[in-house]
Amino acid sequence: MDISKTDIDQLNSVINMTIDRKDYEKKVVSVLSDYRKNANIPGFRKGHVPMGMIKKQYEKAVIADEVNKLLRENLDKYIKDEKLELLGNPIPKASKEDLDWEASKLNFEFELGLAPKFDIKLNVLKKVVCYEIEPEKKMIQEQLIHLQKQYGKLVSQKKIEKGYEITAQFRNQEVELEKMVNFSIEDIKSKKLILALNEAKTGAILSFPAKRLFKDNVTAQRLLSVDDKKLEDIFKVDVTIELKEINERILADLNQELFDKLYEPGTVSSVKDLEEKIKVGLQTQFEPQANQKLMNDISEAIVEKTKFKLPVDFLKKWIQTSAKEPMTKEEAVNEFNKSEKGIRYQLIEGKIISENELNITFEELKDFTAIMVQKQMLQYGQTPEKEKLDEIVSNIMSNQEETRRISEQLMGDKMLNFYKDKAPLKTKKIGFDAFIKQAYAEA
Repeated sequence: MDISKTDIDQLNSVINMTIDRKDYEKKVVSVLSDYRKNANIPGFRKGHVPMGMIKKQYEKAVIADEVNKLLRENLDKYIKDEKLELLGNPIPKASKEDLDWEASKLNFEFELGLAPKFDIKLNVLKKVVCYEIEPEKKMIQEQLIHLQKQYGKLVSQKKIEKGYEITAQFRNQEVELEKMVNFSIEDIKSKKLILALNEAKTGAILSFPAKRLFKDNVTAQRLLSVDDKKLEDIFKVDVTIELKEINERILADLNQELFDKLYEPGTVSSVKDLEEKIKVGLQTQFEPQANQKLMNDISEAIVEKTKFKLPVDFLKKWIQTSAKEPMTKEEAVNEFNKSEKGIRYQLIEGKIISENELNITFEELKDFTAIMVQKQMLQYGQTPEKEKLDEIVSNIMSNQEETRRISEQLMGDKMLNFYKDKAPLKTKKIGFDAFIKQAYAEA
């Protein structure tokens, strides 16, 4: 077998492969002999079918199969030996249907798209902002009151007052609404309903038009647990509201007993300590959003500022030929245009990983998975023993799809830490509301 490469330019090459009949002939004879031994053809005893009949029926298919094996093995070996960095996969230049399988030599050509050479300069990220989200005082106070409510007590009341918790059954058979709802007077917009609730007692059944019942659509969807379409249907009908409970929630006292319920005894001894704990917890809660924006901004900036050419025509052809469903040239062009930035960032990321040895080891992946499992179990108040944890991690890592997903997450963390450590990012403290406005105004 002869293999050679012809460079068209820096990003495109053609591999020429010539397979001699002697490269596969012995294997073909061996396979056909096995077919003859096991062939069941009417009129012939098993193992005594004429070889000519076997060849006529199977030889071309066997040759094609053996040639394909040779092509795959030798093409992969050549690419590896020559250390060729490819984009996509080699594309055959001609159809195998056009080949003369009885020829003494078979010639094949494969188009290659080569990865470009380029340098990465992290100073292009000097204008990218790394946000540190600071919870506003109002948010901390809201969380504080939420904890007081959570650990407070409910006192049953006969009449509704502002701030009381109302439990009621909302019904309408026509739109299949049957929902037990917990709400307060502050959630209601309809003045007529507010007046009726103020006069009502437990067990009362009220009927009102659903439209404009709640203060806004978001509140209606949250309380009724419905989507936009369902809410539209509900707004067309009247709903019955059967009062089940009226409760006043007495807030828990901010004392040492509450502090010790919330955190490890002795770690919080004042309201100021508690507010600081809440602040840190909120910062941890906001961190993934800040990190996601940071990575989005980094990828946009580094792709825009890192200039290199791609084998565009090859990639469009590769997208078209590798698609699961038939794809036109125009569809392939559109798909390339949508994915070009992603391709560029993958190349940049791959180069950073290679040059900075950020590859993932098995032990790193195993430890990362164990930490994820522990965090998830702690959310449910469970602390797994090491033997049980190891078993869970082993089961997860035996699932190829789960392992791939966790590997991507770990690599994402590695890239984030790399950029934070090595890139000249700006750091800016910002309130949560201001961050949301900033993040989504740009989206």
